[in-house]
Amino acid sequence: MNISLSVQGLEGRIVNDGAIFLCKNFHAWRRLLAGVVMGVALQVSATAQPPAEGGGQAIDDAVVQAIAQRLAAVAATGSGPEAIRAFYEGRGFRPLWLEAGRRNELIAAIDDSRADGLEPSDYRIDHLRELSVQGTSDAALLAARDLTFTESLARLARHLSHGKVNPASLYSIWNFSPPPDPLELALRLQRVVDGGSLRAAVAAQAPQLDAYRGLKASLARHRAIEAAGGWGRIAPGPSLRRGDRGARVAAVRARLAASGDLDAATPSPNGGTADHFDEALAAALARFQQRHGLAPDGAVGKDTLDALNVSVAERIAQIRVNLERVRWVAADYQPDVLMVDIAGFKAELRMANQPVWSTRVVVGRPSRETPSLLDSVQHLVLNPKWVVPPTILREDVIPGMRRNPAYLSSHRLRLVDRSGNTVDPAAVDWHDQGGGFPYQVVQSAGADGSLGQIKFALGNRYAIYLHDTPSRSLFKRPARAYSSGCVRVENPQELALLLLDDPQQWSADALKAAIGTGRTRTVPVNREIPVMLLYFTAEADASGAAAFRKDIYQRDARVLSALSS
Repeated sequence: MNISLSVQGLEGRIVNDGAIFLCKNFHAWRRLLAGVVMGVALQVSATAQPPAEGGGQAIDDAVVQAIAQRLAAVAATGSGPEAIRAFYEGRGFRPLWLEAGRRNELIAAIDDSRADGLEPSDYRIDHLRELSVQGTSDAALLAARDLTFTESLARLARHLSHGKVNPASLYSIWNFSPPPDPLELALRLQRVVDGGSLRAAVAAQAPQLDAYRGLKASLARHRAIEAAGGWGRIAPGPSLRRGDRGARVAAVRARLAASGDLDAATPSPNGGTADHFDEALAAALARFQQRHGLAPDGAVGKDTLDALNVSVAERIAQIRVNLERVRWVAADYQPDVLMVDIAGFKAELRMANQPVWSTRVVVGRPSRETPSLLDSVQHLVLNPKWVVPPTILREDVIPGMRRNPAYLSSHRLRLVDRSGNTVDPAAVDWHDQGGGFPYQVVQSAGADGSLGQIKFALGNRYAIYLHDTPSRSLFKRPARAYSSGCVRVENPQELALLLLDDPQQWSADALKAAIGTGRTRTVPVNREIPVMLLYFTAEADASGAAAFRKDIYQRDARVLSALSS
């Protein structure tokens, strides 16, 4: 048995894969307060309406009555869009789309949504175009058209701000802020239509984040590459490296030129030819590898070949998926935040929207995924001991003891009763646990323990947290999915000092001395920093240059399917 890997297999297991993580209390309070404010705002809107938007007063009054009647009929069935009813009630049921210019602005805004990775057909753009040019003075038809345009606007505004797909329908653990409730959405619609430019107001519903803008730029960039013919595949074969020649080398050169990693206009040094694997090609390949989370060795091995042969259409789909992921969590972004990029194997602390610390991390292996979570650091534990969670006890420890009576001792684990007294494992019938397991399995503190010297305790109920680790060699690998769900941090003492935020009491030497005592100690943090565990398989800078990651948990396909449905 590989003992080191078995120890890794014991830490921080997700204890209930089928549980639904309930939202934190502050979300409920925030939404309650927002409801009060929004209700007042809608009442104000109802008493201060702008002049009629086109058409005669008689037509306007008839359309008002028709809209009110249609919404009342829908409400009587106990169904229908509550946000639309609240929106029109706030307007006194006045029509919004009598003017052709305003209708055309919405159609243009819907057409723009393709740049956000959304599909204009989801907002019935063709039907809106047909309705927009139909001439009629019939109040019932005008009311029906008005509601259709407003429903499309409401759907687009919600999708841009919070995403089209409900992530809670995809993942059993999801605790980020939910989409807007009907009253919130009604007020959002009112702000959009009150803006000077409808098209600009709709665009402003999308996340105003650098991460989102970068992905949008990358989507446009890759669509332009696709329109120009994309890039070709490289035939399978042996690894390619500096000095090699042949058609496959020329194909690699063309592929890197198409994606912008190699400047095709720059001549090769020493009069090199397209089929020669020279230094310029190796440097371009290393840049490509860096962008794709691969070891930048400047050679074409199996993993690099696989990445090169991902089509531009697949990369476009990947970018669309990650734009959607940003929309899911955009409402929870804070200027101060500790972000764990699960698929990117890194963590970053941002203060006032500026990065102040980053490190490599190890995350859950595919069989024990690290979930996406919104949380906060509750406190630090120096020299933490480890109490094996129930699921790991059930699935790993008890079966391990059945196979090998020395399992506990080989993993530096001991058995204790409810009073904390050590129990001889040989006195326990490990094959008969039908009535429950009346003991705990613990691992004492120590630098060689599973949690290392520091634990960053979070508030979730899934036994997911950040911690130190004795398995330092794993940080040198480009792909680092080896844990049992928790996040192992390469430089935990640096992060601890930033969260303690007390240079007088907690200098680097003081922290080292406290750890050196070997005594387990819980220490409160002075900075209450939100923690976001996020899963992104693509990110991009302001120019649209993208970094792609392997979809280690195979999550992209489900998101893309839901996004495209």
